[in-house]
Amino acid sequence: MSDRFDDDLPEDGAEVRRPNGRSRALLITGVVLVLAFFALTTFSTIYTDRLWYSAEGYGNVFSRLFWTRTGLFVIFGLLMAGAVGANMYLAHRFRPFFRPDSPEQAGLERYRDAVLPVRGWLLAGVSAVIGLFAGTAAAGEWRTYMLWANRTSFNRADLYFHKDIGFYVFELPWLHYLVNFAMAALVIALLAAATVHYLYGGIRLQTPGDRLTGAAQVQFSVLLGLFVLAKAADYWLDRFDLVSASGNLIDGITYTDDHAVLPAKNILLGISVICAVLFFLNIWRRTWTLPSVGLALLVLSAVLLGMIWPGIVQAFQVRPTEPDKEAAYIKNNISATREAYDLQDVEVVDYTEGSGVASGDAEAVQADTASVPLVDPELVHDAFEQIQQVRSYYSVSDVLDVDRYNIDGTDRALVLGVRELDQRGLPDDARNWSNLHTVYTHGNGLIAAFANQRPADDAREGTEIQWAQGQQANQNALQQATGDFESRVYYGEQSPDYSIVGKVPGASDVELDLGGGSDSSQATTYAGKGGVQVGSLFRKLVYAVKFGDPNFLLSERVNENSKVLYIRNPRQRVQKVAPWLTVDSDAYPAVVDGRILWIVDGYTTTDRYPLAEKESIDTMTDDSLTQENNLPIVPTDQINYMRNAVKATVDAYDGTVKLYAWDESDPMLQAWRSAFPDTVLPREDMPEELISHLRYPEDLFKVQRYQFARYHVTDPGTFYQKDAWWQVPKDPEQPGKQQPPYRLFVQDPDTGADKFALTSVYVPYKKNNLAAFVSVDSDATDPETYGRIKVLQLPNENTPGPGNIANEMQSDTEVTQLLLPLSTGGSSRVTPGNLLTIPVTGGLMYVQPIYATRQLSDAAYPILRYVVVSYGDEVGIGTTLAEAIADVLGTTTPPPDDGNTDNPPDNNSTIPARVRNLLAQAEDDFAAADRAFAAGKVGQWANLMQEGREKVDEAIRILQEKADSGSGSGTDTGDGTGSDSSSAAP
Repeated sequence: MSDRFDDDLPEDGAEVRRPNGRSRALLITGVVLVLAFFALTTFSTIYTDRLWYSAEGYGNVFSRLFWTRTGLFVIFGLLMAGAVGANMYLAHRFRPFFRPDSPEQAGLERYRDAVLPVRGWLLAGVSAVIGLFAGTAAAGEWRTYMLWANRTSFNRADLYFHKDIGFYVFELPWLHYLVNFAMAALVIALLAAATVHYLYGGIRLQTPGDRLTGAAQVQFSVLLGLFVLAKAADYWLDRFDLVSASGNLIDGITYTDDHAVLPAKNILLGISVICAVLFFLNIWRRTWTLPSVGLALLVLSAVLLGMIWPGIVQAFQVRPTEPDKEAAYIKNNISATREAYDLQDVEVVDYTEGSGVASGDAEAVQADTASVPLVDPELVHDAFEQIQQVRSYYSVSDVLDVDRYNIDGTDRALVLGVRELDQRGLPDDARNWSNLHTVYTHGNGLIAAFANQRPADDAREGTEIQWAQGQQANQNALQQATGDFESRVYYGEQSPDYSIVGKVPGASDVELDLGGGSDSSQATTYAGKGGVQVGSLFRKLVYAVKFGDPNFLLSERVNENSKVLYIRNPRQRVQKVAPWLTVDSDAYPAVVDGRILWIVDGYTTTDRYPLAEKESIDTMTDDSLTQENNLPIVPTDQINYMRNAVKATVDAYDGTVKLYAWDESDPMLQAWRSAFPDTVLPREDMPEELISHLRYPEDLFKVQRYQFARYHVTDPGTFYQKDAWWQVPKDPEQPGKQQPPYRLFVQDPDTGADKFALTSVYVPYKKNNLAAFVSVDSDATDPETYGRIKVLQLPNENTPGPGNIANEMQSDTEVTQLLLPLSTGGSSRVTPGNLLTIPVTGGLMYVQPIYATRQLSDAAYPILRYVVVSYGDEVGIGTTLAEAIADVLGTTTPPPDDGNTDNPPDNNSTIPARVRNLLAQAEDDFAAADRAFAAGKVGQWANLMQEGREKVDEAIRILQEKADSGSGSGTDTGDGTGSDSSSAAP
């Protein structure tokens, strides 16, 4: 066999083909244009992001994100490119000068000739492309890196490795990324080097004798040795992953993990180190026998110890006596899960569900149910729009919100809807660029209805909602409670993608506004501080690229005074300024200090909490009211730790976003505040008026009730048997979905006062009977009770659940007879509302409003026609809640106040209850005033003292009126309204 000298030059007489000049020019032009397009779009995205963050006051967030992601991109991109490029260079640098004259090498000759003119460019290009992908992936790990760089301590250690929980949450994910990156870089470098060696004869697959040159053997030995060493580090880290691994029985470490998987990881770690040493020795020994044996041993051990042995232990040691083997591990899982989801202080009390009440307690039942909300936040959407929208291009949210306001000295639950702009209501011929982006820019006003009130006059057919809307011209209940407020809504859940606002030189105002609560339209101009100035030619260009709209450059309405408003959904704005938060699915409005504010709850979450149960947040929060666009905005879907770390507000007029620390003890919040300093305001900076509208967040409650359904069981044996597990019942009206929680005023058993609460129920696992009633105190003005979860556990499973009760109501003869005329003939549709479970004197009561909607009218909306009540074994129905309760109890409905005092009703039993409630509230105010005075908040102390005195004065006034008249003036419900005006509302 003859060899020839290879000087990388073409053979004599061979023609070197070079690309045609015109083809090369076209190719270069095409590449330049493509790169320019991507560069321009990337630049416009980054630059407009910078403008947006700066305009909204969060320029430091952009800077931190940009430089962190850029740093990760550059560092890891260069590392990957360097590793690949260096190994390709070394493979070429130490190629053999002599190659055997073989068919294999002859076939490769043409490829070597093709590579020769672009050898340097090819090496740089391959390295750059691979580095680009690696850098992009690394930039996406900014959350992992920032948590590691700003890590703190949980001050709690896990039970197995005795490391602080912060190690698992903050450090372990980043260490995993580093090891995985090293392994990936070594594999890609090995493949790249093997390709070059094969091309230049360093690898000879079809030649007898040595298949590898000495240089190739050394390079492969080093790369393989480093890879196996990195795998050893991976096995070391995998040991700690066992405490957060998902399992069939529980998440976290189990008996098999502890006695089979963990020892296997330790053994494999040792074998990997030995195998790496053998590869490094191969640099000098130049034989693949020992490294091959070591690698085969590692693979075989991984199969036997990592897969087969744990299966044997599980099948023959654990499964026969699984409850006993897993008891200690289940106990640890229960403890960790309750800590991770903040369930360790849930109060569970036994509750005896009575079958009825004595006649003397009927008034007490009426008082207990005075605040039951009959307005279904989902069903009354059409009523809000048809009656209160004023124009077709205004709309409210599909599912309305529930808040509370102090009206006439009493906390009242209100169903609220922000009147937002809905451009889908515009006529087709009005849907041009100028109208969509410069004229129809915002909504106007806040619509509110009493959640538990309807007009006393029920003489006409049907009953409309009793409104408490809050536009400026309406001097009504909400207006009295809030005062004047800025009613224009530029930032909301239905706002357009973007709007151009600002004064047009030489022209009058162009934005259409429907203010003041009238039907007349007027023009206005946005004057808020939010939005990005877009007047310069350069900014017009970048925004034209960003939105793909040349009108930024062509329209005269984009001028030196113009601003562009975008990212207008409150949840998206909070996520934008705090991308590390999991954002609640429901942003709700409140009037605070003369502004409509959207209140958004933010959570810190992780899936790395040791031993805690892991689940999808979408699964835990999904119910019959959840819509596709209202799912939580999450950095990660699988979680096993959750805290309501932040309360955020978004100004509906100018878009100002403020983040307030709520759970300041949360270590994850502390880490993120360190990563983004001066972004989250201290809790004490939160205005008092805002605190009065804060409520316990729904998504957190849904997650907690989902986990507590199983983890109320603390005995490992009982937990394993699953016979005491609960579950959230299915919605009777939408069986495929969970029943949502409801906000009610629930009577505090300690004080007798009504407490604003979020409530739900449980049924036994895979059964329909009622197991428990759960509520969480949602009044943030009382820090001692806020967030307190209380569970009323029924002693047996004989109480019907929501599904059973819904069937009983629908099959009741009296109910069927009354509803039949509404549904016959196809002229109307009967729709049941929320099925509420209410703890009352003597037991649990189910209340369900019944709505009817005319089918033949385009302007139809649901009207509350009846209220159905189930109590004990009886079902009652009436046009008001009071009538339905009287029907189910077999008593008479208390008459309304008609001004006749000759034979006044005896209200001696109800007026003292109201007085007691007022005095209890006054006592709370005085206690809060003492705390404020001790904290040095003199202004707050004075306000609370005044509020307490007013409640005492009101109680004295009521007692004095009773003493003077000898009777009340109507059945008192404890909220200052008569029974007909406060016991129901559509």
